[in-house]
Amino acid sequence: MSTSHTFLAIWLAAAWMMAAGWAWQWRKNNAGIVDVLWSIGVGGAAVWAALAGSGAGATRAVLAILGGLWGGRLALHLWRRVRGEAEDGRYRALRAHWHGHQGKFFAFFQFQAFLVALFAVPFVAVAANPATHVGWIGVAIAVWLFGVVGESLADRQLAHFRAQPANRGKTCRDGFWRYSRHPNYFFEWLHWFAYVALAVGSPVGWLAWSGPLVMFLFLRFVSGVPYTETQALRSRGDEYRRYQRDTPMFFPWFPSRHSEDT
Repeated sequence: MSTSHTFLAIWLAAAWMMAAGWAWQWRKNNAGIVDVLWSIGVGGAAVWAALAGSGAGATRAVLAILGGLWGGRLALHLWRRVRGEAEDGRYRALRAHWHGHQGKFFAFFQFQAFLVALFAVPFVAVAANPATHVGWIGVAIAVWLFGVVGESLADRQLAHFRAQPANRGKTCRDGFWRYSRHPNYFFEWLHWFAYVALAVGSPVGWLAWSGPLVMFLFLRFVSGVPYTETQALRSRGDEYRRYQRDTPMFFPWFPSRHSEDT
């Protein structure tokens, strides 16, 4: 299957999946399902690109395993939150802003389907790689492990903090959250460099750089940090403003002295 056909097949499948997700959120009044489906879609796109690609078998097998495991872990983590909690504050604010307009929600879900296809571009580049570079595969696995394990630990640290009743209304500063306000986003971004390594030698290997580039732009300026911090300021006010002042936004670094004193 050609690169363009693979891209279109992924987009079409994601569009149907997101249409079903839109119907689910209408019934359940919870748009958080979109994040679960996005993770499933992107992870599934890695597997499909590996199966449909014409590149080296070993490289495509590693792509399917890494991409599939990443998407499955993230989807399961998000599903536990969507299933067990009320609608995320970001989506409640969006629902209020749109006055519950389901046409706008449908467009939003379909935009997420397009993003599934967009984030599948690095996978298509890897799947077209005719070479098997053992060294670069090793680099890819190391980067993937560092990113996914780091994100998993950050998610667990936040979940453990939120599970304590005494922490209601407070900001997590445990573990990685002491050094970055969004360590989960940082490790998520970092993991995309694994596919850049896997694409070394591909005739369209440069396309793999779209993964970390587009992910950083979305996390930092569009759907990640801005929405999350707006909601945090809405719910935690000055307590979160102190956290903003003392703790790096994205790239982990040591907190300021003010943070150490609080």
